[in-house]
Amino acid sequence: MLINRWISRAQPLLSQNVRSVHFSSTAASSVCCRRSSPWKSCRSEFSRRFFAASNYNLFSTSTPTRSSSVSAFYIPSFNLFGKGSLNEAANQIKMSGYKKILIVTDPGIIKIGLCDKVKGLLEERGSTVYIYNGVQPNPTVTNVKDGLKLIKEFGCDSIVSIGGGSAHDCAKGIALLATNGGKIADYEGVDKSLKPQLPLVSINTTAGTASEMTRFAIITEETRHIKMSIIDKHTMPCLSVNDPETMYGLPPSLTAATGMDALTHAVEAYVSTAANPITDACALKCMELVGQYLNRAVKNGKDEEAREKMAYAQFLGGMAFNNASLGYVHAMAHQLGGFYNIPHGICNAILLPHVQLFNSKDAGAAARLGDVAAQLGCEEHTAQAAIEKIQKLNEQVGVNPYLKDLGVFEKDFDNLSQNAMKDACGATNPIQPTLDEVKSIFAAAY
Repeated sequence: MLINRWISRAQPLLSQNVRSVHFSSTAASSVCCRRSSPWKSCRSEFSRRFFAASNYNLFSTSTPTRSSSVSAFYIPSFNLFGKGSLNEAANQIKMSGYKKILIVTDPGIIKIGLCDKVKGLLEERGSTVYIYNGVQPNPTVTNVKDGLKLIKEFGCDSIVSIGGGSAHDCAKGIALLATNGGKIADYEGVDKSLKPQLPLVSINTTAGTASEMTRFAIITEETRHIKMSIIDKHTMPCLSVNDPETMYGLPPSLTAATGMDALTHAVEAYVSTAANPITDACALKCMELVGQYLNRAVKNGKDEEAREKMAYAQFLGGMAFNNASLGYVHAMAHQLGGFYNIPHGICNAILLPHVQLFNSKDAGAAARLGDVAAQLGCEEHTAQAAIEKIQKLNEQVGVNPYLKDLGVFEKDFDNLSQNAMKDACGATNPIQPTLDEVKSIFAAAY
């Protein structure tokens, strides 16, 4: 029933004259899985495209001549999934000819030995590898500066990020400044850079942020305690890697937080004013997979099927929001993370039902939230059912439902709300709230 409704909604859009033109960053994106035959057939094409950094991702979605009825679809040129992806990525990096690689990661990845494993794979293939392991959970301007110093000191020709969204976002900031210069704050907003970033390969270890494949980077400005949203065509990695074997050791709390982050991406992209039939398809499948597999992954981190399905889910959510953008869940969550250093996924999980309750005042958004309910397995396909299901899922995976228990203070709501209204992610929310309405949402989640 839902598919039929979706098709009926999509057909009028597709029949309009050039309703939307979808293209990838290099005109034809390739998504390869772990099966050997399709991988071999596209290896030579990948080798030609993946490392042509000077020509990578030169199209813009913000040119003044582009019609408002034309949209762009962004995705990295190449993406690896399944067991063995890590080794295959190392092979492709060798084929690139890069010799001086900076690994960008965090202390947790160092502790579990994954950084050493990747370093060994690259060194076995002839590369010299340096490591920056100072990335914080909410990466900062200082983290970007420190990593950039190493790039310049060692003359690195590429970057490999290992971890979740924090490592990938920090690496994007480093890579962007390595070729464009200036300060990372210069690139806050949409498409502010002029040149492709230093080639970046992102190895994902969580199933939630999708930062390994998006053009979004969130960097915390420590002095102002705000998160800057950098949305830029040049920040997408050349290659993303989702090997579920790197995710088996993820603790339940982090599995839950990143999984709810993935669901938030899908829901916000689906109700976004920039949604289109392609992003809808990605968002709907993401919701379905999260509903089926997140709780399993939280309960048993070594559940191979659940880990693999969640890896696909978060990637689909990334495809959706990378092109349809997000909404006020993220606009508000960014402020909480920047001000209090709360994990991003937790902020999203708490805010998601409250923002969608606000959005349900819009008839179109309410109808779409009914689709969300269907994908999450609810009997009633209504906005209220979707909101209640999200709250129940939070409870099942152990997410604390109240901001007050995370050290948030009511006295900060005014400042948080003002900053949220400046966040670029809020531009595509189905309703543009007033300052008092944003404060009311914070209060409801408190």
